[in-house]
Amino acid sequence: MTPTLTDLRDCFDSGLPATLVTTGVDGLPHVATLAHVQYVDAGHLAMPCQDGNPVRGTLTVHDPATSAQYRLALAADRREPFGPLFDNLHARLAALAAHAGTAADFALAGVDVFHVEQVEELAAPLLPAPPRPNLLGALRVASDRIRPVCELPQLLAEVLDCLERDFGIGHAMVLLLDESGGRLYTVASRGYEESGVGSEIAMGNGVIGMAAQACTPIRIGHLDSACAQGQALEAAIPLPGLMDARSQLAVPISGAMRLLGVLYVESRAPRQFGHDHEDALVTLCAQLGTAMQALQLMAEQPGEPEVAAAAAPAPAGEPAVVRYFPADGSLFIDEAYLIKGVAGAILAVLVQDFIEHGRSESTNRALRLDPRVGLPGVSDNLEARLLLLTRRLQEREACLRIERTGRGRFRLLVQRPLLFQTR
Repeated sequence: MTPTLTDLRDCFDSGLPATLVTTGVDGLPHVATLAHVQYVDAGHLAMPCQDGNPVRGTLTVHDPATSAQYRLALAADRREPFGPLFDNLHARLAALAAHAGTAADFALAGVDVFHVEQVEELAAPLLPAPPRPNLLGALRVASDRIRPVCELPQLLAEVLDCLERDFGIGHAMVLLLDESGGRLYTVASRGYEESGVGSEIAMGNGVIGMAAQACTPIRIGHLDSACAQGQALEAAIPLPGLMDARSQLAVPISGAMRLLGVLYVESRAPRQFGHDHEDALVTLCAQLGTAMQALQLMAEQPGEPEVAAAAAPAPAGEPAVVRYFPADGSLFIDEAYLIKGVAGAILAVLVQDFIEHGRSESTNRALRLDPRVGLPGVSDNLEARLLLLTRRLQEREACLRIERTGRGRFRLLVQRPLLFQTR
């Protein structure tokens, strides 16, 4: 039985080069070797713009699992110099170029879309095809677990639990968008020695940054261990990651047509994540983005009652020195770095209010309206900032803690006297 184009999806980004031979309007043949071909739909493929305005062509591809070889007869359909398809292919190729160390030389002039007229088997499979994972059950379990969640920490924990238990993915992290600086910061992870909560990566940097910048999933399943060195470090907190990852998949998390963050998974095994994983995680991230926005609105509803200032009991012991640098929001406790950015500004405000007014309780709404925090806009996820801060204080075993006291309410727990310094 002749395979369909959909059956051959794993051939187009297998790591094995594909050979494209095209004929243009001048009748001259052009040969190109392609590292990646983009599956568009059941009848079309897309690839980087070819010379000579191709009219017809053939594409030879290999199945990495079975060693079968196929030749596809192509007819030119259209050329796209920009648009979603261009952005998708550009992001995937740029990520591959970055891992190969050739990102500085990479450029994409446009995308040629071809209609696939015929699929011909040139070499029969030498190995049986591996079973395709059925992830619908895992996706349904994750959906059921997410739906009733009412707090962001539990929501992220449920997603990571489902990935590990039901999808068989042991290394994963969730990063959210810092809209003020074009960066992503880690709020949750699974499978690493260090959680990396608070670590950052710039938009456009590595697989994670590329997926965020183009707002498209990026999947790479054939990394050489020599190039899989994780993402570039750009913060005082190291970004978690496998130094010898062979497979990577980064999926944007969006809500209401707006990027919220990225779900990133990786594995030491090559070709660990196929199209089925990509499709399932895209669906999961769509539900995750919707749930995150709903929780954000719940935590900051206008009708939320304000908490009256209450005198907190004076802590005993040697004073802890809290140093805050407003230039970038960096905050240190007893010379040890804790956090920076908006999360640092939040803790600075809470510490000042505790020292000056004895106030230990507050609300999301009060922080949202406080000009000292300097939130970049109503779209910024304050609940995620508080989660990030809470986890960093726990991991550093600091003398400060943040405790939730209700929806949109929290309390600052202080275990030692505080000295606050602004630099």
